[in-house]
Order: sequence, then structure tokens, then C-alpha cells
Amino acid sequence: MVKLEYPKNLRFSCNRCGICCGDTPEKTRHVLLLNTEAERLAQFVRKRVGEFAEKVEGKAPYVYETKKSHEGKCVFYTDSQCSVYRLRPLVCRFYPFELAPSEREIFRFRATYECPCISSTEMEELSEAFFRRLLRFALRELGSSAEFAQSR
Repeated sequence: MVKLEYPKNLRFSCNRCGICCGDTPEKTRHVLLLNTEAERLAQFVRKRVGEFAEKVEGKAPYVYETKKSHEGKCVFYTDSQCSVYRLRPLVCRFYPFELAPSEREIFRFRATYECPCISSTEMEELSEAFFRRLLRFALRELGSSAEFAQSR
């Protein structure tokens, strides 16, 4: 079984505030896309990838970053919601968590505490099963754990 480390005693439930969808005074957002995600989104929105994303280098396995509106929000954030929610990128599915670089065969999740919905006491505590589902989804998107490990 894959070794997994994750924040313990943590509670989270999204309130759809949109903080994660755009720049804040403290942080510039980078909504990164895998090539397969960019292609799916292009098909869904019926646009060329270059109309909503720009190529990036040095961010493997990601190859694109979504463009932003003049308000600093992701171009897919419209009318206070994600217009591509069911196809949202991996980085968006993970938020407010990310996989942090670590030793071989150990996957470490860490949390970003800028999200106002993290550590709220009225929600159920996040379990190992929650983080394992996120990891399985990521590995499926990336093709294999070997490919993922090489990209880190």
C-alpha cells in the first residue's frame, strides 16, 4: 500500500467563496493544467487551448496555466462560480490541499490555511480515505505513480 501523510484533526467543507479561483493581496494564483485537462476543457468550451490558457515550462507535469480575467480570477470563474466545475483541473480539485514533494513512495498532503473553510469545527473531520481518494484521482489523471514520481 502507498504510504500517505496528511494533516490530522482537520475539517473542511467548501462554501464556494471563490478565493481559490483568483489572486489575493497575499497570493498570486496559478491554475495549472495537464495537457489532457486542457484538451478536455477546449472540447467542452469549444475554444482552442490558447484562448483560455498559456503554455508554461518548468512546472511538469503541468503544461498550461489558465488565463485570468481583469479582476485576477480564473477565466472559468464567472457569475461567482466555476463554469467548468465538473471538468475542473486537478489543482482545483485538490484545493485547499496540495501534494508536497517528499521521499520516494510517500505522498504528503499539506493544507493551505488561507482558505476560510479549513479547520471549521462544524464539519466532519477529514479522514485518510478522503486523501486516498484525492491521490487515486491524481494518479489516474497522471497515468501512473511512476510518472507522477518522476514529475516531482
